[in-house]
Formats: sequence, structure tokens, C-alpha cells
Amino acid sequence: QVQLVESGGGLVHSGGSLKLSCATSGFTFTAYAMNWVRRPPGKGLEWVAGIDRLGGSPSYEDSVEGRFTISRDNAKRTLYLQMNDLKPDDTAVYYCARAGILPESQGTQVTVSS
Repeated sequence: QVQLVESGGGLVHSGGSLKLSCATSGFTFTAYAMNWVRRPPGKGLEWVAGIDRLGGSPSYEDSVEGRFTISRDNAKRTLYLQMNDLKPDDTAVYYCARAGILPESQGTQVTVSS
């Protein structure tokens, strides 16, 4: 059974930081590139960042470039997203997702107050 469980969300002030984690099980973690995607209030899913199967080639949506860092620990089957200098526009439910597959989890809420 595929499971992805996000954690680390919360309420922070503008300029603050959070680190999201995504613990996985039920599939071969190293077989997939992984993404973080988000759903802002009242909007559709947005791709945020991606990383390849071995933890290389990180890529970012323009608005988070330089502020967010995606990483993975294949031994722990865990994906991470370090988010710095958070802005109110970053407010969303954040999901980890296998590349090419829609989110299969509940996500974690990130709320940034101005």
C-alpha cells in the first residue's frame, strides 16, 4: 500500500522558515523522481519543486527559487522541503508526490501571516 505522509507545516510570520518532511512507504522510493506541489486557497495545484531519483537536479518554480530547497534521504525514504523567507503567497496545502502522479496524500497546511 502506497503511503506518503507530510509533516512540518504550521503558521509562521512573513520571513519565517519551515521544513516539511514526507515519509514514504509501500513503493520503491528510489524508482521515482519526487515533487512538492501545493494548492493555495481557492486555486488549483501548483508545482513547487522537483528532484531526481538520486537526489540531484533540483528544480524550482520561479517564485520559490532561492528561498526553498528540496532534498531527499533515500535511506530514510523521506523527501524534504526547506522553506525560508516565507511570504503570504506561499500559504497553501503542500503535498509530496511521485513524479507524474497526482498527490496521493492529505498534505500539510502552511499558513504565512503578513
